[in-house]
Amino acid sequence: MSSFTRSLFLAASILLLSFGTLLMQAQSSRQRSELTFVANQSSNDVSVYTININGGLLSVTGSPFAAGGSPNSVTVVPSGQFAYVADVIPGSISGFSVAKNNVVTSISGSPFAALTGTAFVTNDPSGRFLYALNCGANCSGSGPGNIQAYTIDRQTGALTPVAGSPFAAGQFPYSLAVDPTGHFAYVANAGSGDVYSFSINSQTGALTPVGSPVAAGARPLSVVVDPWSQYVYTANTGSSDVSAFSINFDGSLTSVLGSPFAAGPFTAGIAASKNGKFVAVAAGSGAFVYKIDNNGALHPVSGSPFAAGSGPNGISIDPNDSFIYIVNAGSNNVSAYHFNNGNGQLVPTKGSPFPAGSFSAGITTAASPLHE
Repeated sequence: MSSFTRSLFLAASILLLSFGTLLMQAQSSRQRSELTFVANQSSNDVSVYTININGGLLSVTGSPFAAGGSPNSVTVVPSGQFAYVADVIPGSISGFSVAKNNVVTSISGSPFAALTGTAFVTNDPSGRFLYALNCGANCSGSGPGNIQAYTIDRQTGALTPVAGSPFAAGQFPYSLAVDPTGHFAYVANAGSGDVYSFSINSQTGALTPVGSPVAAGARPLSVVVDPWSQYVYTANTGSSDVSAFSINFDGSLTSVLGSPFAAGPFTAGIAASKNGKFVAVAAGSGAFVYKIDNNGALHPVSGSPFAAGSGPNGISIDPNDSFIYIVNAGSNNVSAYHFNNGNGQLVPTKGSPFPAGSFSAGITTAASPLHE
């Protein structure tokens, strides 16, 4: 298939998905509030907040909620109904149900079995599959690590292992991103310093390797796919930079000209804006914001880095592209910013930073659920 045909096919797929998303947003955005979830490693719990109209955070009733040992990452399915937390030691996945009134309760059967060293969780865009990364000996587990895959019961939130799981990756896999079409998954391997590409079986959620691993920077800890499924970016904590790759038609990756792009010390978390114009990175003293050019290269936005707390770690952009949040592991709080999704500028919200648990590590934002 020619590159022109591939481009037309990809554009059509993305436009269909985007049109559906816009319809859903138009129907529900005025009725849906937003939530922020923070995984606190040392206090073994999850903080949950509502996001007010100005981007401030207000703890929901009962927050924080007990999780397993050393929770490091949190993900929420698109419906907002279920949230899952990766518990590193001794290894499990804590599941939570979120009601329409933002009441959070444990899912029946939680915590779900996982391997020691499970440090990261995410789900596919359909909310049918959950992927949990075990980073092995690098995270108090054993061996090189792997990818654990589960199906999500859409009624109860219960997890069932996918046949063939766990799936092999590189050394110490630490983060996984699924492209917005749900066809491909990309894994950043902290130990081997590379990115593995996989195709996703749309019926089972099983993973099949695609192409060859591509080199990233030293110790990539986070990976993201842009909303148009054109580029993949990794935050490389060992080399203090960001690697950029273009996505080929078969899902394999090719390095973007000029990659890697300089960031700050301990380049940890990375997120892409929903409009596809920017990438935001937690590193050094705060948030580095980059504009994405037509070839996938990154250009720092004036004012970067924008100051955060001590030890900025995870980062998230809210579903409406209005706010950016960074968890600060050293100061145990969350820095919140108004995000200008036209020029990439950040301005701290009123009341920022907001208190979190001890050694705040992972963060995600999501729309509140529509179900009762």
